[in-house]
Amino acid sequence: MTCFFSKGSILIILLLAICLVSEAQQCRPSGRIRGKKPPPGQCNQEDDSDCCKAGKMYPTYTCSPPMSGNTQAYLTLNSFEAGGDGGGPSECDGKYHNDNTPVVALSTGWYNGGSRCLNKIRINGNGRSVVAMVVDECDSTEGCDADHDYQPPCPNNIVDASKAVWKALGVSEDNWGGLDITWSDA
Repeated sequence: MTCFFSKGSILIILLLAICLVSEAQQCRPSGRIRGKKPPPGQCNQEDDSDCCKAGKMYPTYTCSPPMSGNTQAYLTLNSFEAGGDGGGPSECDGKYHNDNTPVVALSTGWYNGGSRCLNKIRINGNGRSVVAMVVDECDSTEGCDADHDYQPPCPNNIVDASKAVWKALGVSEDNWGGLDITWSDA
C-alpha cells in the first residue's frame, strides 16, 4: 500500500489542527461602540466606575474566555443596591441586593444568557476563597447609554462583585476596585 503523506507532513497537519482549535477557543472583540458624553448627573461614579467618553471607541464581546477548573478573571467592585452604580435591578431576579450580601455579575459570555442565574460560584483571590451568587450580567455587548448608566461595556473577563465579596477576600478597602482572581462554578 502506498502512503501519500510523509511523517513530517503528518506532523505539520497535526500542528495546524492544534493551532486552529486553540485559535477557535480565544475570545476576540465582536464589535465596537462609540462613546457618548453622559448627560449631567447621569453616570454614577460610585466605586470608581468609568463614564463613557464622547467619541472613544469601546470593544464589545459576545464571548468570554473558555471556562476551566479555575478560570482566570478580573474582579471589579459594584453596588447592587438601589441607586448604586450597578444601575437597575439585577437581571436574574429583578431585585436589588444589599452590598453586604456576596453577589456578582458575570461578563456576557460567562453569564451565558442567564444560565448561571442564582447559581453560586467560588472566587479565589488574595489567598482566600468566597462563594457568591450570580444575580446579574456585566454587559459586554452594549454600554454608553441610559440603560447602562452611561458606563462602557464590560470587558469579557469580569466578575463584578459586591462589597461583601471584597471583605470576604480580605482585601483592604483602599485596594478595592480591581484584583486578578480565579473562579469556578460552586
